[in-house]
Formats: sequence, C-alpha cells, structure tokens
Amino acid sequence: MAISRSMRRLLRVLQLEEEQRREALEAALGELRRFELAGEQAIERERRGRRLVAASAESIEMMDRLAGLEETRTGARRSAALKPRIAAARTEVEAHRQEFLAKRVERRQAETIVEQTEARVALASGRRSQQALDHWYLNRLRREGVEEETPELPEKRVKVPPSG
Repeated sequence: MAISRSMRRLLRVLQLEEEQRREALEAALGELRRFELAGEQAIERERRGRRLVAASAESIEMMDRLAGLEETRTGARRSAALKPRIAAARTEVEAHRQEFLAKRVERRQAETIVEQTEARVALASGRRSQQALDHWYLNRLRREGVEEETPELPEKRVKVPPSG
C-alpha cells in the first residue's frame, strides 16, 4: 500500500495552511504589541503630566501647571481609548492562536498517517525481501542436495524386450 499522490498533496496543503495561520498569528501579535506599547506611552504621558503639575506647584508657574493638567488628561483619554482596542487585539490573537493550533494538529495527524503507511510499506518490503532470500537459500540447498545425491545413486538400466 503506497502513499498516494493525493495524500502527499493533502499533507503539503496542510503545511501551507499551517504556515498561513502562523503568519496571521504573528501579525496579530505584532498589532497587539503596538497597541500595548501605545498604551504604555499614554500612561507614561499621564505620569509626566502629573509630575509637571507637582513641579509647577512648587514654582508657581501657571503655564507649566496647565500643560501638566492637559498632558494628564490627554494621556488618560488615550489610555482609555486604547483599552478596548487592546482587548479586541487580545481576542483576535487568541482566535488566531486557536486556528493555528487546530491546523497544526490536523497536519500532524496527516503526517502520522503518512509515516505509518510508509512504515507498513517498508515492513512489507522487508518481509518480501526476506522471503525471497529464504526461497533462494532453500532452492540452493535443494540443488546442492540433489547434486550430491545424484552421483551416489546406482544407475538402473531397464532392458526393453525386442518387439516383434
């Protein structure tokens, strides 16, 4: 039972699909990282604004205080706007991860079937080879046995009466 071309083709298609799912997962992870980085930057902007407000309270600089308040608000708004996007990106990453893992399992199952079939074919081929060697050896022994027995047999001649 040889591996059919269609089975090999199916395995190749599954490998390609798995690769596509992996690339989609990596793209989704990259997008999630960008959103998370933007969220961290927004939080840092909010912190800088608070520090600016605290520093302006000591120096009585009204412009610094206003700038600090605006930085704080902007950072908080940006952070609030990014939270749903980050959550959506995480959900998308998890969906892509599940698709990728499902496709990997499917490909591995197909690979297992192909490997098992190849192993059965190799085993059957080995058995056939061994049987051929066994037959050859037995035939050789029989021929040697017949050749050894032939000279030792007395020749029997049968006299045929003349017809007449």
